[in-house]
Order: sequence, then C-alpha cells, then structure tokens
Amino acid sequence: DTAEERLLDALVGADAQSSTREVFRRKLRDGELDDKAVDIDLAESSNPMQTMDIPGGGGSMGMINLGDMLGKAMGQRTKRVRTTVVEAYKPLIDEEADKLIDEDTIAREAIRAVEDDGIVFLDEIDKVAGSSGRSGADVSREGVQRDLLPLIEGTTVSTKRGPVKTDHILFIASGAFHVAKPSDLLPELQGRLPIRVELTPLSRDDMRRILVEPEASLIRQHQALMDAESVTLEFEEAAIDALADLAVKVNDSVENIGARRLHTVMERLLDEISFTASDRTGETITITADYVSAQLSDLVGNADLSKFIL
Repeated sequence: DTAEERLLDALVGADAQSSTREVFRRKLRDGELDDKAVDIDLAESSNPMQTMDIPGGGGSMGMINLGDMLGKAMGQRTKRVRTTVVEAYKPLIDEEADKLIDEDTIAREAIRAVEDDGIVFLDEIDKVAGSSGRSGADVSREGVQRDLLPLIEGTTVSTKRGPVKTDHILFIASGAFHVAKPSDLLPELQGRLPIRVELTPLSRDDMRRILVEPEASLIRQHQALMDAESVTLEFEEAAIDALADLAVKVNDSVENIGARRLHTVMERLLDEISFTASDRTGETITITADYVSAQLSDLVGNADLSKFIL
C-alpha cells in the first residue's frame, strides 16, 4: 500500500484531491498506467567499494559499510529515477519492505538459532592429527587441535552480530584417516567427540546414482558441453553401469578417493569426442558399454596408474 501511495504521488502529486487519487488508483490497479513514465525517488544503493575492514577488530567488528554508517548519521541519500509504472513497483516495494525489517530482532533470532540448533562440520580432521611417521609439523597440528578444544567443549565467540555461545552447537568431524588414525588426535579432543561412525566405501550402485541423479550430474554436464557444439550425447544404461563398475575397480586397485574418481573416468572416456566435437556438428553420439570398455580398459589393466590419480 505504501508503494502504491508513492506511485500515486509521482503520478498526480501529493496535494491532489482524494477523488482524483481514487480515479488514478483504479487505473493503476487495472494496469492502464503500466507504460506511463514516472519520476520516483529511490535510496542510493551502497557502493561495494565503500566497504572496509577495521584492522585488529576481530569478530566483534569485521567489515563495515561506510555508506550505510554515514547514511544513518546524515540521512539516507536518494536519487531521482525515470522509469515506467510497472517497473517502478519492485524497487518501491523492496524499499518499503526494508523499512519494516528490524535488524536487531533478526540478529537476536539468528544468534538464538545458531546457539540452539547450530551444526558445525569439521572436514579433513585427519590432516591435523599427528602420526608416528611424521614429526616436523606435529607441533602446529597439535596447536590447531588445542584451538578447537574450547570451541567444541563450549565457549563464547565474538561476532559482529554479538556473542555466540557454542555450548549446545553440534560439532561433527570427518576425515579419511589413510595415514593417521583417530587415536593420533589429542586425547582431550577424542573425549569431546565421543561418537564414532565408520562409513563404508562407495559401492557400484552409489557411483551410478551419483552419475545420473544429481541435477548437475557429470553426465548432464558433459551433455551440456557437447550441446554447445550442437552434438547430442546419449548414454546407454549398460554404459552407465560400466562406468560405475570401472570407478569402483580403480578406487580399489589404486587409492580410494570416492566419487572424485568419476571425474577421471568421464574425462578419459570423452577425451577424443570432446576434441573432435567441433567437426561433428549435428551428430548424435551414443555411448555404449563396448565403447566404455574400449576406451577405459587400460585404466584397470595398466599397473602404472599414477597419472590417473586425482
């Protein structure tokens, strides 16, 4: 409603009689004035270059926007914009909606949600674990672990939105532990991560699902790349099964890097097709199980697979 009133002010003036405003209000709602040009005053958007960091401020200060700070102190600057009625609605509605937002309430609710329902995922935790075979960097690894201890146990962290208590935040750590072992972590850290779960390697069915189910799966990505060259790329179901089988076999024989292996397999499979795609405009290429075997048989048969490890 406020956005509509501002549009009416731009159309008939703020001092217009109520009867005149009602006539224009009806035309406005019926879309009769959509193409009419109007001049409206909009708040100037903040310039990204006006953002700066306060050195030594830490989490309590962080990034500040000089435009927002000065705008609140000296009044918001506006600029006059000429546009059509239909295009003026969205910026006016956005401006009025921003005025209804209480940033302090949002910040308090966000902090409450983080403290009560927050989940922190610590990936690659095995990289900070020491091992008997390595000694040079164990000091720094142990320092990282000791820094994590108070966070996991429960402390108060300063942020630019206010202090956040980590007492009830769920911390989940994961790692491959190919070189180090969970027992190589500090005993204090192990005690603060009491539940351990061992994940099974990706199976053939898992690999197949990764190839076909995600919205941006590898198969769809390569089909889109070929489509840019006006080449239609199709995969038979047997070919997808063969790709999944091959990825699992290479993981078992070389190093288990999970689904990342699919990138190697797909790139090697479509290497020749991608190179000649510009000369095959308008063609439909069907990937069969036999083609997969012919292109990728050496991945499993060749003993020296180091160049295929990602």
